[in-house]
Amino acid sequence: MTATSSTLAPGQGFAPIDPKLALGWMHTARFLTTAAQLHQLPPVEVPEIAFVGRSNAGKSTCINTLTQQKQLAFASKKPGRTQHINLFALGRQGATDAVLADLPGYGYAAVSRGDKERWQRVMLNYLMQRESLSAVVLLCDPRLGLTELDEALLDAIRPRVEEGLKFLVLLTKADKLTRSEQAKALSIMRLNAAGGEVRLFSALKKQGVDEVAQLLWHWSHPAQPQQAEAAAELTEPAAPSEN
Repeated sequence: MTATSSTLAPGQGFAPIDPKLALGWMHTARFLTTAAQLHQLPPVEVPEIAFVGRSNAGKSTCINTLTQQKQLAFASKKPGRTQHINLFALGRQGATDAVLADLPGYGYAAVSRGDKERWQRVMLNYLMQRESLSAVVLLCDPRLGLTELDEALLDAIRPRVEEGLKFLVLLTKADKLTRSEQAKALSIMRLNAAGGEVRLFSALKKQGVDEVAQLLWHWSHPAQPQQAEAAAELTEPAAPSEN
């Protein structure tokens, strides 16, 4: 089904684009750098979109699904052990017009208290101080709802959201919910999303993939709907065309 602007981002007023364009753009993602501390990250002159979430929320799987790359984001068999901020560049023909930031998962019980506190400070500093940060994607398992750490993150970014920071909550593993449970989870999260967007997402069923890819494309190319048609000619399809 073709997405419309109203289903993608109510109130944003942007024109919908071909999902294949957005997915083709996402497919250009490639590793840029990794850092253990905020000051180690290079300055970025393009929009930066951070993916955050509790360990086991499906963050790495989400990034790999959106970019159609199986091992772009590292999915550790021991959640909570990946403790670096990883940046990935997006853009065709070697250009970079956006950056994805994969932040470490938080809240995993087996990680030492010292490591937890250190990474909470790093993430807080990143979310509050990173100048190039233009959007945050929070991944949440709807079966668990918002945890205390999720709510602390929401409180931390709320001032920046009010100043214009884009914000999206992805309810992951949506395939594990019935339709009525999905509708209920959406309603509850929209009341707690600090004014951000809320979408259902399933890597297994590819639910929400087209919508999220289009939303991220528009967030990275503000006020440039005409760029979609021009870019379409340069896009290498992420999957064989049905035409």
